[in-house]
Amino acid sequence: MPAMHQVLQGLLEIRPHTLHLCTMETHIATDLVEALALLKAGKLVAIPTETVYGLAANALDADAVIHIFETKNRPHFDPLIVHVADANQVKEVATHISDDAYRLMEVLWPGPLTIVLPKHERVPHIVTSGLDTVGVRMPNHTLTLELLRALPFPLAAPSANPFGYISPTSALHVAEQLGDRIPFILDGGECTIGVESTIIDCSQETPTILRLGGTAVETIEEIIGPVKVNAISTSSPQAPGMLHSHYAPRKPLRVGNIHDLLHDYGSDVSILSFKDSFHNFRNIRLSETGDLHEAARNLFAAMRKLDADSHGVILAEFVPDYGLGRAINDRLKRASTR
Repeated sequence: MPAMHQVLQGLLEIRPHTLHLCTMETHIATDLVEALALLKAGKLVAIPTETVYGLAANALDADAVIHIFETKNRPHFDPLIVHVADANQVKEVATHISDDAYRLMEVLWPGPLTIVLPKHERVPHIVTSGLDTVGVRMPNHTLTLELLRALPFPLAAPSANPFGYISPTSALHVAEQLGDRIPFILDGGECTIGVESTIIDCSQETPTILRLGGTAVETIEEIIGPVKVNAISTSSPQAPGMLHSHYAPRKPLRVGNIHDLLHDYGSDVSILSFKDSFHNFRNIRLSETGDLHEAARNLFAAMRKLDADSHGVILAEFVPDYGLGRAINDRLKRASTR
């Protein structure tokens, strides 16, 4: 039998001509009936969550999931997160659910936390990139929860953007990037968290953070005790968002002390600062009051605006490295890597 990665690659090569040649007109609306019909027909729908917008398909239909990889130009080795309507539905996609996992679901779901568990055999290998584990979460968004409760299957949904680019936090962001490749965007307004979910692996004896995100490590430890943080870069990720370069604008982004960076890069720059103003430059502040939740909510939208201006380089600075600040700094590090 061929290696699993060869099988997955073969699946992705079934329809290579569809990636660039298939165009369509995207409909943006709040119509759940249209979203339901498309998803049941094996089509893709962009969905809102509290973190970022996702590109969703039937998680139990390998052919539908393949369209996600094609549309995003996403590498086959990067696994997807499965979105469920409630904790009971987790049993349809995962097995051997630990006590720690149940406690986290009870306290933090719905919310920006993905829990990695041993995979149920009904979940296609394309969803998990051949891994024996699957990441599952219950999003905290009224419209998408209503959608999930009306569907007879869970949804696989990575961020609704071309692979590696800045994640979308509004329906317009999705339309700007994937508007000619997907039939429908479910418009749920602006995302309230603004960075992806935290991912914790509960498939092993010691729970391990694989990706920093919208749920602070400190919050998790209050519920289940000390956890290991292993949010490192890798070319063979155990979870989404672990690649060395990710969430990146098209132009160079450099992160550090902004005053020092200005000496190196001159005036052809725009500045992404935490709360300080730089009056002689194109400058976006993430939070005038230094609020990390506000900064996280504004991060990706600010990066998009600066990526679209006329300056050649974006200069950014780290925020305080606690709570959601750890997730913001993680995104800035990955966005600055080339």
